Amino acid sequence: MFELNWKSLRSCLSAGFLAIAASATLLPAEPLWAQTRALPDFTDLVEQVGPSVVNIRTSEKAKTGASGGVDEQMLEFFRRFGIPVPPNMPRSPRSDRAPVPQEDAQPRGVGSGFILTSDGFVMTNAHVVEGADEVIVTLTDNREYKAKIIGADKRSDVAVVKIEATGLPAVKTGDVNRLKVGEWVMAIGSPFGLENTVTAGIVSAKQRDTGDYLAFIQTDVAINPGNSGGPLINMRGEVVGINSQIYSRSGGFQGISFAIPIDEAARVADQLRATGKVVRGRIGVQIESVSKEIAESIGLGKPQGALVRGVESGAPAEKAGIEAGDIITKFDGKPVEKSSDLPRLVGNVKPGTKAVVTVFRRGASRDLSVVIAEVEPEKPVRKASAPEPKAPAAGAAQVLGLLVSDLPDAQKKELKIKGGVKVDGAEGAAARAGLREGDVIMSVANIEVSTVKEFEAALAKVDKTKAINVLFRRGEWAQYALIRPQR
Repeated sequence: MFELNWKSLRSCLSAGFLAIAASATLLPAEPLWAQTRALPDFTDLVEQVGPSVVNIRTSEKAKTGASGGVDEQMLEFFRRFGIPVPPNMPRSPRSDRAPVPQEDAQPRGVGSGFILTSDGFVMTNAHVVEGADEVIVTLTDNREYKAKIIGADKRSDVAVVKIEATGLPAVKTGDVNRLKVGEWVMAIGSPFGLENTVTAGIVSAKQRDTGDYLAFIQTDVAINPGNSGGPLINMRGEVVGINSQIYSRSGGFQGISFAIPIDEAARVADQLRATGKVVRGRIGVQIESVSKEIAESIGLGKPQGALVRGVESGAPAEKAGIEAGDIITKFDGKPVEKSSDLPRLVGNVKPGTKAVVTVFRRGASRDLSVVIAEVEPEKPVRKASAPEPKAPAAGAAQVLGLLVSDLPDAQKKELKIKGGVKVDGAEGAAARAGLREGDVIMSVANIEVSTVKEFEAALAKVDKTKAINVLFRRGEWAQYALIRPQR
């Protein structure tokens, strides 16, 4: 018979409970996901980077009494952030006597910046120092210096100023390519003049197209007037951007802020320090984006590249053989995913350099060699002269609502094209596609046409129950249209 030994049983149970309790102490007190997603501590970053951030005050010589006494700094605030000027905005009391103009340094604005080098080069926004006659840089230890503007580039909104000081704490710059959406970042600046203000958030998006030459970093870090020019800092204490713009309907922070990527800003700063100006490359084309429908209709596959709407006369693009209607898909071996990529790629190339441009033209890709020129003021667009009247041609074009005729030699010469047909009338499907009288059709369904006869022949080959892509010129601009016949 089995005999129960209560003493032994109690010993076993006690040992079991102790083992369970011991094993329980080895388990984490909270779930693993809760530990890995804990909020970061920014205190070390502030101590590390804070001394490198400066406050920038600017002033300009103004004639007191001549402007009606409006607070210029407040007006700048309203102008910069798109706020209507209040009707009851305080103004200086008026006098019956005409004011005597007198030059005086008037406060103009407050911004931020950060120390690039230990010998006194400071980076900020171009709009912070624009129009300033005097720039005062204040360090975190309250030392003040008059700064010299080395150079400012409005296109990128980057400026470099210099103070006479040594042994300054310079920032470390980070790799923007390593920056990830959702990553924590921090800003230090002087919003509303409140120096050394720290705010934090995450990277909301990258490559936001809000400028010609820059794709901005979007964050939800609180940025307000006065933060402009201050650094955007990653969790490694590296500067990854310059806080530059906000999206706001009220003038205050609304959760959408933009920073200039530090790699782009550094390239601009290097040129400003070397020569005081920025030199950019150009090839002389007017471009627009490629829609999904256009890409599919011409055989490009997916919407990518930059559609060439026009080529400037005598420009590098014209000399290289680039034509209106081409789609630039690569520049110097780098893919052009969207039209805004092209100005940045070309702009970063030194003028005089040879580059290879890959274009998609009438169903095939080809490489063209182009010599980069320097950016210059844009030339005004010449208007095409009135075409000579000719008898319109009839035929397959009328099915699409088009009335066309051969293009006069004078207009061919003026537009610098070999051929094409002139639209004398557009209605129905053609009108809905955007074609109108005076347009010049250059190709139909990727088939180049020089005469009405060629146009009719090309049109006879296509399926008129499906959308037909048409490349046409309007003045000096070229674009695609999709004609969708009614079924």
